[in-house]
Amino acid sequence: MGSTFFNKLLLIAGFASLAHAAFSAAHHRTYLRLTEQEWNSLPLDIILQTVISLVVVVYNIIEVVGHFKEIRATVDMQQKTWDTLGNFPSFYSFNHRGRALNPGYTPSEKVQ
Repeated sequence: MGSTFFNKLLLIAGFASLAHAAFSAAHHRTYLRLTEQEWNSLPLDIILQTVISLVVVVYNIIEVVGHFKEIRATVDMQQKTWDTLGNFPSFYSFNHRGRALNPGYTPSEKVQ
């Protein structure tokens, strides 16, 4: 539980650092406009802060979310038998015309 709290703290710090990098990039762009300088690229410190913050955020999101399910369908299908493989209860229909085709069928009550 302690490491999850630490990961959440790092995640918040990573998002704050990403927001700071975005603000710094906007501030740098405004500075270049005011001084009428040509815009070539962002300074290296803003680029490094953005990349490092992005890596920290992605890593800690993966750690906070938890375990992922396997992508392969065979992992889930190994526990199922052939009898239950095609079993879809949502397709069950008990109100059909089969009872009308049986000549000996006498309805006891009306089913809608």
